[in-house]
Amino acid sequence: MQFRTRAIHVGNHRCRETGAVVPPIHLASTFVQPGAGDWGEYDYSRSGNPTRKALETTLASLEGGCGALCFASGMAATHGVVGMFSSGDHIVAGSDIYGGTYRLLHQITSRAGIEVTLADSTDLAAIEAAITPATKLVWIESPGNPRMTITDIGACAEIAHRHGALLGVDSTFATPVLTRPLELGADIVMHSATKYLGGHSDLMGGALVVREQSLFDELYFVQNATGAIMGPLEAFLCSRGVKTLELRVREQSQTAQRLADWLATHDQVERVLYPGLPDHPGHDVAKRQMDGAFGAMLTFELRGDYAAAKRFVESTQLFQLAVSLGAVESLIEQPASMSHASYAAEDRAKHGITDGMIRLSVGLEAFEDLRADLERAFG
Repeated sequence: MQFRTRAIHVGNHRCRETGAVVPPIHLASTFVQPGAGDWGEYDYSRSGNPTRKALETTLASLEGGCGALCFASGMAATHGVVGMFSSGDHIVAGSDIYGGTYRLLHQITSRAGIEVTLADSTDLAAIEAAITPATKLVWIESPGNPRMTITDIGACAEIAHRHGALLGVDSTFATPVLTRPLELGADIVMHSATKYLGGHSDLMGGALVVREQSLFDELYFVQNATGAIMGPLEAFLCSRGVKTLELRVREQSQTAQRLADWLATHDQVERVLYPGLPDHPGHDVAKRQMDGAFGAMLTFELRGDYAAAKRFVESTQLFQLAVSLGAVESLIEQPASMSHASYAAEDRAKHGITDGMIRLSVGLEAFEDLRADLERAFG
């Protein structure tokens, strides 16, 4: 079956008792067992829930994995990966990553004695140079957040595996519509389901999809032991969102491309960071590993300072000033003061997060209306 057909049907079986085409929400926290010590498929909702399982089945199909695990948030999912490692282990992470991941790696993971090194994931030599004998995980984002860098996933997988490490990919921006990292050699793909998978700004969730059963089993143990699971109502909402995922992402990507083309010619814009532009450093890699479009996230830099960017993001109307992304409404934010404020100022400068940088999440509004909204903000 094609992607959009699987998104609608895989994991979404009609109710056997009533014939309802939408599976019911299973809110039960516990399940009656056949006998003492005789376990059924479900026993306690932390360990497994039918509504969550339906979503996990869908996501595993869409990503081409052996299984999926749904968490309370994207950060809970990322923390689940980190939870596999011990004091003395080492993680290499890309430098263009979500601010929450940066905070987790530098302020939480470090407490467990796990060392972290950031490297430019677009520079394969830099990734390889950062790996040590203690490296257990290479963690990348493509496209990156907020600089929209493109990383060669297949090449990173080869490097990580050659050194005995796993490759994990935060693919929230691309979604499985455009990039399927497991097919390119990655071991783990992570999504903040809050974003495109849900698609309507009304749920919190995260997901891990993995390639091999042994890794799935280890991650399931961590999830079950720590308990940061997605609730059944959120799983139901996310399953509903996934049904329209491909239609939304492709339409939003078309609008983002048109906005990027327009912004690239604007006299108040210093530069536009969007992989669909031919002059983007990662354009050729993106064409190879993204399926027919370049995503609905774009970043641009004003010809101005921190205050100018702040005024701009506070001036739009259709682009609502908010963190998060990937839903039907368009959002705007200033990374330096919002999504990446957890970076130390020197680290923001080191990793190219400038004061004049503005990030857009392009929704489903008409291109002409979004362009007019931005034009008004330029003044």
